[in-house]
Amino acid sequence: MKNCGDDNLHSDTTHDEATLDSVFDRAMRFVLRWEGGFVNHPNDPGGATNKGVTQNVYHKWLQKHDRSIQDVIHITDEEVHEIYFQNYWKAAKCDELDGRDSLQIALFDTAINMGTRRAILILQEAIGETVDGIFGPKTRHAALNSDLRSTLEYYCDIRERVYRYLARAKPKLSVFLRGWLNRLNALRSNVGLAVSESVLANATPGTEPMGHLGDLPDSEFLESWANIKPTS
Repeated sequence: MKNCGDDNLHSDTTHDEATLDSVFDRAMRFVLRWEGGFVNHPNDPGGATNKGVTQNVYHKWLQKHDRSIQDVIHITDEEVHEIYFQNYWKAAKCDELDGRDSLQIALFDTAINMGTRRAILILQEAIGETVDGIFGPKTRHAALNSDLRSTLEYYCDIRERVYRYLARAKPKLSVFLRGWLNRLNALRSNVGLAVSESVLANATPGTEPMGHLGDLPDSEFLESWANIKPTS
């Protein structure tokens, strides 16, 4: 088993702005390894996507900034950075988890792939708070004071159950299951959780399609994580 050790969980560090920026940069590097370039898989709820940014997200961002609408294939690296920071890092409240680098990275990656509200819902389930998608003082306090390893393990396990549930409930999404699990196992390793070398050897970016769930309507997405039964 590969285990990066407790030191890599970063549970008790103090950060200034520059260090926080470096955590965000590390999170971006991880995400971009799995998002790659432009894709437009017919089964992807996100549709046309470039570097993890869907056409819908890009369209709204361009409108908000009074810029001409264009296809996401033309998105620039600077725009990706800005969208990642404002629409995901800050929107998912990663910036409010100062000192818990590993949890920030897990929350951010989940927000990119599943949407910010769902990233917060999974966090609340993992820390035993009311699962309402609202990141308030109670959620923040619980996230900052929970056992970090247990929280990360439960967080990733819930995310895996969601993926497996969706692959069963919506067969057209099953084509993405292997890619989702590869990415999740790489995330587990990245945040210091134990993952077998054989599993990591198969977790290679770009070898499987990556479905994007942020645009999947709530009516098609099971929101009660506790009701998703683990499967082998």
